[in-house]
Amino acid sequence: MEKKTLNIEGMSCENCVKAVTKKIGDLPGTKNVKVDLKNKTASFEFEPSKTGLNEIKAAIEEKGFIVRE
Repeated sequence: MEKKTLNIEGMSCENCVKAVTKKIGDLPGTKNVKVDLKNKTASFEFEPSKTGLNEIKAAIEEKGFIVRE
């Protein structure tokens, strides 16, 4: 398992937090997803052999957010 924190632009409310949390959490091999609205970050653990970091970023961006490392 790898741990990662991404900066996410465009989150403005709790619905955004829930959407990002669900999107990351639904991907194979991800767990312990914590999305922080105040700091505009998403922290999580993932198994690179199941879901790569680029796939996680793409999934978040599909929801309309901008991901920065």
